[in-house]
Amino acid sequence: MPNVVAQLADALGGAVTVDPAALDAAREDRSGWRGDTPPLAVVFAGSIDDVQQVMRIAHATSTPVVVRGAGTGLAGGAIASPGAIVLDLSRMNRILEISDADELAVVEPGVLNGDLNDALAPLGLWFAPDPASRAISSIGGNIATNAGGLLCAKYGVTREAVLGLAVVLADGRLVRLGHRTVKGVTGYDLTALFTGSEGTLGVIVEATVRVRPQTPGAPVTVAAAFAGVEAAAEACAAVTAARIRPAVLELLDAGVVARVAAYLGADALAGTPLETTAPGETFLLAQADDGSAAVEAARIAELFAAAGGRVTLSTDASTGERLLDIRRAMHPALAASGQVLIEDVAVPRSALPAMFRAIEEIAARRGVEIPTIAHAGDGNLHPNFVFTGDEVPEHIWAAADEMFRAAVALGGTLTGEHGVGVLKRRWLAEELGDDVFELQRAVKAVFDPTGILNPGVMFEAPPAG
Repeated sequence: MPNVVAQLADALGGAVTVDPAALDAAREDRSGWRGDTPPLAVVFAGSIDDVQQVMRIAHATSTPVVVRGAGTGLAGGAIASPGAIVLDLSRMNRILEISDADELAVVEPGVLNGDLNDALAPLGLWFAPDPASRAISSIGGNIATNAGGLLCAKYGVTREAVLGLAVVLADGRLVRLGHRTVKGVTGYDLTALFTGSEGTLGVIVEATVRVRPQTPGAPVTVAAAFAGVEAAAEACAAVTAARIRPAVLELLDAGVVARVAAYLGADALAGTPLETTAPGETFLLAQADDGSAAVEAARIAELFAAAGGRVTLSTDASTGERLLDIRRAMHPALAASGQVLIEDVAVPRSALPAMFRAIEEIAARRGVEIPTIAHAGDGNLHPNFVFTGDEVPEHIWAAADEMFRAAVALGGTLTGEHGVGVLKRRWLAEELGDDVFELQRAVKAVFDPTGILNPGVMFEAPPAG
């Protein structure tokens, strides 16, 4: 067998490391999943040429490659697999262009969402996709998983913001997909195909993304506490039925509220509506953000109150931002209380109350606690399973299995934004059906005929040898 690490070192020098700490770090992301073995090496690519050299060596030696960005994924989609090169793109973090006239930006994959928005702000522009982890998640990773987040019910998921991509294929060729124009329908939409492909079709090395003019006016925030999660879910469904599209509509059930409060402490909640949330109450947070924000927020407040909520309305932008920061603290708050399996299902918005009922029934039947948060504006729920030990216990997987099947039975899906990764591949064929599953495997084979790109993600890796 050729000495792959030596070839990489000859071609890329100090960009290649076999340092045990770096190899070990590449075995996990924020999903709680840990790879069985460290990779052969980690390559910190600094340019498109670096990526092409890695892929040429990998192609020639039939060596698996796992593409990795910020390591903030929640589905185990960018962790080391046996005998693999981990291709780390976090150092490719330059903003290459911002076009005010065309309302677009060209970025390398390692650029963080928050950093791009900091650069856009002086021009009166912003990048709409807003994962709760925007301060630490990279745009390349957002594209690879078609990330959603807090604002996508109104402004769309990442796919709606991607105009074009530069991609290095499995054999090292560089292709450019998409366009800089507002419209473009020449040939198949391969840009959309790569958005959400989880590193299984090629390596995204550059992205042309749509940016927007900043929304005029100050946001208006509506917060409400409910005695139970079903009443809160009914309130969210009522907002949707009223044809209102707030920029933010987030639901934190009682388990999440308690953990966030314990993690942040009383001082962080002081002066916010969360300060007076009683034990066992569910919390709703909505924000309207355009010229009609005041009228829209008043109507949301009426709907929340009609559903039994104790409502607070605020026109103070700093209060609204504090509440969003508290919402973004959910993941670290749960992680502070144990190991966490952070799940991600989506259902039609009208089915949100039924899905919360199903989660409560599963939790009671299985004797587990499932603290849940939801992007309620688009029906995307994040049920969380907190456990102890390094491995997810079987009774947790059994509860998750019931939850996935409940979501699909309600017309929903296994994943709204985190991706399939390795955590959900066992359920993929069941949702897609045999014919569509085989079509997807065939697409993978066209772009990656030797199967070296992210083996084991989405689809089970073929047996060794």
